[in-house]
Amino acid sequence: MPDFSILLTDWAHEQARLSRVRRAVFVDEQGVPEDLEWDADDAGAVHLLAIDDQGEAIGCARLLPDGHIGRMAVLPAWRGRGVGRALLTAALSAALARGHALVQLSAQTHAADFYVRAGFVSMGEEYEEAGIPHVVMHKKLT
Repeated sequence: MPDFSILLTDWAHEQARLSRVRRAVFVDEQGVPEDLEWDADDAGAVHLLAIDDQGEAIGCARLLPDGHIGRMAVLPAWRGRGVGRALLTAALSAALARGHALVQLSAQTHAADFYVRAGFVSMGEEYEEAGIPHVVMHKKLT
């Protein structure tokens, strides 16, 4: 049994915990500028929050109304323990429940194999965002 759980939530209720994970991973670890990390999309997104058995935030992701999955992050100490897979599974379930037949994401290229194992397919050429190589990927849900 995993020692974490996934909550389906929103920005209004969990901004503090979601922000802690994203700041730690994207801003502090990966050097993404603050002004690129925070955007207006957070308010209308479905957020997924991974918490440990003490209630501490350990990972997150978001699903936008158009079916884009993004801002997926797991704290270093929790990587390789199934948190990312659980977040992605929950995001796909949320997308399906909202009627999306297709989801899309921008994967950091070092993580592309993770998404391929989950059934995603690359689309187009690699590009740079916030100084990090990315590739657009999609998955059909129906």
